[in-house]
Amino acid sequence: MTARIPTPGELDPIETASRDEISALQLSRLQWSVRHTYDNVAPYRAKCEAQGVHPDDLRTLADLSRFPFMTKADLRDNYPFGLFAVPRQQVQRLHASSGTTGKPVVVGYTRNDLNNWADLVARSIRAAGVRAGDMVHVAYGYGMFTGGLGAHYGVERLGCTVVPMSGGQTEKQVQQILDFRPDAIMVTPSYSLVIAEEFERLGISPDEISLKVGIFGAEPWGQGMRAEIERKLGIDAIDIYGLTEVMGPGVACECIETKDGPVIWEDHFYPEIIDPETGEVLPDGAEGELVFTSLTKEAFPVIRYRTRDLTRLLPPSARAFRRMDKIVGRSDDMLIVRGVNVFPTQIEEQILREPRLTGNYQIVLTRDGHLDNVEVRCELQREISGKIGRGPTEDMARALAHRIKTNIGISTLVKVMEFETLPRTQTGKARRVIDQRPKQL
Repeated sequence: MTARIPTPGELDPIETASRDEISALQLSRLQWSVRHTYDNVAPYRAKCEAQGVHPDDLRTLADLSRFPFMTKADLRDNYPFGLFAVPRQQVQRLHASSGTTGKPVVVGYTRNDLNNWADLVARSIRAAGVRAGDMVHVAYGYGMFTGGLGAHYGVERLGCTVVPMSGGQTEKQVQQILDFRPDAIMVTPSYSLVIAEEFERLGISPDEISLKVGIFGAEPWGQGMRAEIERKLGIDAIDIYGLTEVMGPGVACECIETKDGPVIWEDHFYPEIIDPETGEVLPDGAEGELVFTSLTKEAFPVIRYRTRDLTRLLPPSARAFRRMDKIVGRSDDMLIVRGVNVFPTQIEEQILREPRLTGNYQIVLTRDGHLDNVEVRCELQREISGKIGRGPTEDMARALAHRIKTNIGISTLVKVMEFETLPRTQTGKARRVIDQRPKQL
């Protein structure tokens, strides 16, 4: 599609402000947020006292580095409402993470929080090229997950028509897209490929699909996945970033005119990059762990929250705010294979360098004695599945194993399978890694 580049009059004034104006606003809001959290969240106040810092010590943005981190463990240790900064009666909505690895993370929103959230998602959708009057198909899951409702209210705030489809029911998803002819879709990247496969099954080509923009988040995805999605759906694929603990979707979003990394809405979230081992703040451009401090949240503020997402901060381009690079992976999702640090997205990028393979894959880890074994399972594209012989398939597998060894540094057994051999996600996030190695005691 032709990028619908916004005029300055369409943007919030802060999106084109000077760095000095942004920093002044950040400091004012940061001082309020730290004081609000210190005064109203007893566990955080205790951490500050143990570290010997007080809100009065926050005189510059750089002073934030003196304050303690918040982590997911803090949220779980104070489940469900122990970190709320307002009385529970002032909380108008609750959301929660899935809790698949322990107690869920529960977050709350005041009316002001919900209004800010809707405004920021609307800003994100507008940055992606969507305009008032467009129709947006929301295939993020609704319910306690922040994706569905977070997207929903942002779409409405922008003045668009929302199709609140949620996840699953792929045949119905596709039928509604064909019938309603929406302009944009909001969905996880992995599930978008499941939708694309249903279009292919029906013999519908990308130029027959009404969608022009896809806004994708909730899981890491690389440039290879972007190219695959854009080719199969005939759209611009835009990266939106968020996480439950910080707000939900809309913490950052790419701009359609550049597609060069999500712009962080720095008037509401202050970013830092730290060394994940030492906690030292790293300069812009250095890769490390992303840390966020909320600047305007009332019910559930976070101060120096460690996201575990690995990325780097980049200078402004389409907006006055800094950008974040593609998420390399999560420090808690990192696989250690024979002493080598590996992220699933690194293997994904090597798979998608082969145009005859789909973006659906699994990584299976086993252990033979003290030796880790890695099996990479991937699939042929629909149009060639069952039509090429064993020889070309084995050549493809050997070439992929060689690329993984050369670029990542691990040996793998690659299995190239027929189309639709591997399971498809129907709930949003794909399960890419199956780790069958014995747990270390």
